Amino acid sequence: MKPAAVYPAINRVAGHFAKCGLAKGQINQADGYEYRSVDDVVAAISPLLAKHRLCLLPNVLERSASSRRNLAGEILQHVSLKVGFTISSARDGSSHTVETYGEALDASDKATAKAMSAAYKCAIIQVFCIPVRGIEDPDSTSLRLCADVHSPEPVQGWDQWTADIIEIVVSCETGEALDLVQGRNRELLKSLGRERPQLYGELGKKFIERREALGQRQAIEPKRPVRRERRLESAPIQAI
Repeated sequence: MKPAAVYPAINRVAGHFAKCGLAKGQINQADGYEYRSVDDVVAAISPLLAKHRLCLLPNVLERSASSRRNLAGEILQHVSLKVGFTISSARDGSSHTVETYGEALDASDKATAKAMSAAYKCAIIQVFCIPVRGIEDPDSTSLRLCADVHSPEPVQGWDQWTADIIEIVVSCETGEALDLVQGRNRELLKSLGRERPQLYGELGKKFIERREALGQRQAIEPKRPVRRERRLESAPIQAI
């Protein structure tokens, strides 16, 4: 029986990258780390796939999407994909399927496309064992993780907790009281913004509405006259 042609072809492509590698030629401007872009990977792998008559066919197996909020308060779409990539040989039709994951954030409608590119890049790098020149060995450094800074969900749940805070907010009679409510619940408010952005927005509106109401009430209240006490000046003592 003739052996499947897909595996020798994968081996030949891996042998090519074993000699030259694929350097990290891009720099992330925000965090300053080097990386290999999906365009770098596609440019390197495409001629080799054609040369060794390999086809790479994607198939999305799972997809999940949710909304996240960044530090600036902007709502982002988060998409996670599980993608199966079938590598087939055009010589005899033999194939092998691998599965990878891709995740991405985007403020518009590109999160799915970005997640697909991330999954593709991961599949190519791992299937063909593409090294990086000067790659750091994982055992050369040790990472220390800090304690979890996220506050747990309240016992009564986010919905009831938010309702309780709103009830307190609408009963506040001064701006100082509102500041005190925010200060005492700062960590839970941060967690609410991450876990339930819609509830967080509703609660924020209540804070704003109450501050505006207190400001309007203060503006229309008549100002109390300031009583000025007459200061008696002592007369100079005359010598007798």
